[in-house]
Amino acid sequence: MDLMQYLQTTQKKVDENIERAFGGERRELGKASTHLLRAGGKRLRPAVVMLAAEAVRQGSSDQVMPAALALELTHSFTLIHDDIMDGDSFRRGVPTVHTKWDEPTAILAGDVLYARAFEFLCKVEGPGNAKVKAIGMLAAACVDICNGQHMDMSFETREDVTVPEYLEMVSKKTGVLYAASAGIGCILAGGSEAQTEALYKYGMYTGMAFQIQDDLIDIMTTSDKSGKDRASDIREGKKTLITLKAREKGLDLSEYRRDLSMDEINELVKTLDRIGVIRDVREAALELVKKGNDLISMLPDSEARHLLIDIGDYFVTRGY
Repeated sequence: MDLMQYLQTTQKKVDENIERAFGGERRELGKASTHLLRAGGKRLRPAVVMLAAEAVRQGSSDQVMPAALALELTHSFTLIHDDIMDGDSFRRGVPTVHTKWDEPTAILAGDVLYARAFEFLCKVEGPGNAKVKAIGMLAAACVDICNGQHMDMSFETREDVTVPEYLEMVSKKTGVLYAASAGIGCILAGGSEAQTEALYKYGMYTGMAFQIQDDLIDIMTTSDKSGKDRASDIREGKKTLITLKAREKGLDLSEYRRDLSMDEINELVKTLDRIGVIRDVREAALELVKKGNDLISMLPDSEARHLLIDIGDYFVTRGY
């Protein structure tokens, strides 16, 4: 099975389980909490949970489905809260939760998903104290996500953000949930400490590469293809690897913090390409994926391991 087939199959399984668990919500808060969850998504984090489990013990992916759902619930909770902080109106083609309801309801909806994630994780059977380790790993990831989001927000008022600071922020805001996905899948399938560490770091590196690719998609991909306003990061003055690498090469992007025409964006892309910024950012993402893929070479040869490698490659080629 190739990666796209696997992801489509897993997406269908996850969607069916979400509908079974949440399709009967009648209370308004229940509807709000599952609004984005039921609006779709690629279900990449559940796929990583299940592949990591399968890579250490063949046939264990169905057993860890509740954990896969827990990671998707956690992801959805972070999206609801992010949308509030960013003031976004749409997500996955539907109104954001705070737009459709109100901010207090959206905050509570996110909190509900956070609690339900741990409820689902508690349903998984695992060897020894695997469940306790998995719960601890998810809890630690949630703390890191909050710290990463706060770092990202603090960068908005700073002009001296460094590349190491950016990479730390990305590791916490995006990388750690992929790290937890891979680590938890491994733990619950009975993986060794060495396998868990390798898969956790694999998830971290590939998750960081995922975010860097998002930075590139923001400016390189047209709105009709990405579903987002093109160059919104540049216009909002966000500190991404693109802006930091541009500054290193003497190009200040602060003058682009305004409404930009497509011609202006295309010219900016040409300039960034000419001075090597696009190349440097792509190489950074590719290097992270390579580090992650090298780490899991210690796992037994299997279809699941190859699919994990394919996911890393997909993360840095998607979008354009």
